Amino acid sequence: MNLSYHDSSVRLDRLQLLALAGLMFIGTAFVYSATMANASAALLPWYDQSWVRQILWYAMGLAAGGVLCLVDYMILLRWSYVVYWLTILSLVAVLIPKIGSTHGWGARRWIDLGFFQFQPSEFGKLAFILAAANFLSRPLDELRQPAIFWKGMGLLFLPFVLILKEPDLGSALVLLPTGLVMMLVAGTPRRYLIRLVGIVSLLATLFVVDVFYLPKGWWQLPMQEYQRDRLAIYFGCEYTHFAPSNATPAELQRLRQKELDDAYNVRQALISVGSGGLAGKGWRQGTQNALGYLPRAVAHNDFIFSVIAEEEGFVGSVIVIALYSVVLFTGLRTAGQARDRLGKLVAVGVVTLLFSHVFINIGMNIRIMPVTGVPLPLLSYGGSSVLVSLIALGLMQNIYIHRKGY
Repeated sequence: MNLSYHDSSVRLDRLQLLALAGLMFIGTAFVYSATMANASAALLPWYDQSWVRQILWYAMGLAAGGVLCLVDYMILLRWSYVVYWLTILSLVAVLIPKIGSTHGWGARRWIDLGFFQFQPSEFGKLAFILAAANFLSRPLDELRQPAIFWKGMGLLFLPFVLILKEPDLGSALVLLPTGLVMMLVAGTPRRYLIRLVGIVSLLATLFVVDVFYLPKGWWQLPMQEYQRDRLAIYFGCEYTHFAPSNATPAELQRLRQKELDDAYNVRQALISVGSGGLAGKGWRQGTQNALGYLPRAVAHNDFIFSVIAEEEGFVGSVIVIALYSVVLFTGLRTAGQARDRLGKLVAVGVVTLLFSHVFINIGMNIRIMPVTGVPLPLLSYGGSSVLVSLIALGLMQNIYIHRKGY
């Protein structure tokens, strides 16, 4: 039966909502499993437990996404440039020592609001999608102009450089495929994009050569030591390669031990995934997590997929991937049914962003991608990531609600 525009305007994409409900249920269950294995965490008051906070982020994200569905996305996107520039200001602010706070390896990525650790880079990804969709929805003949192309690239590279400065390489990198796919779908001439991909590929190659293969004493790109170490682990380059020519045996041994220590998380994540077998060891029965071999500081965020794979095995991993596939394919369907290019570009941008996150994070867990700290959407613990994911999917529902009538 054909749907009129009025009929379609009151219908949500229920299949996507079911997949989201499944992911949020799994996220709650395995954040609980990953954190409650720690005796000290289990002693915290219930309201201070990570899994309770995760539920709170889900509730806030669903509420925000629901509110967005009440207003036509075309009206909302009139404010896209305002949102973009406010996010740019927050990305600049986080770099100021008195405003931005540091965690882990000293990366300055958060603004401490007391009740909430605000991470501007997460919101910057969505702000870029909204601004880029607005910019690229112009007439096709304008997109063929080189000046328009470079203005579009400016929209991309401004948040890219600021996020890279924090440094947050993973969040910066996911902007590249998101922006390129949106440009391709918008109708940007392919010759521009092919040249751009060629330039990026050349720069990436020169980057790897510069970091790992240039003779000692030559100029090298500035980067954090932990970033270089992560790349060295991924490419299988020994730390002793970076030792000075006059290094003592003791110094070389220290570098070898540091290499083993730095590769520990990835090694334990692989063991977790492999030890799950077909059906897993059972919820909260994973020994890697329970005994602390998979470090508890990362088990509930970057390596949540390893916890799921160990406890629910291949079957559980396939279910997670299937749920993400439903979200992504329904997103593509929404893009195909969008009533205008603006809605289509927002949907394509959100789908590409989510796919990039899922691919990189699961790739980190099975060592086909370097560790970059990219969260697994809706499963990894974290307020900013959860809120942005649900707000983005709320916009997707908005586009579906106002899709073409058939």
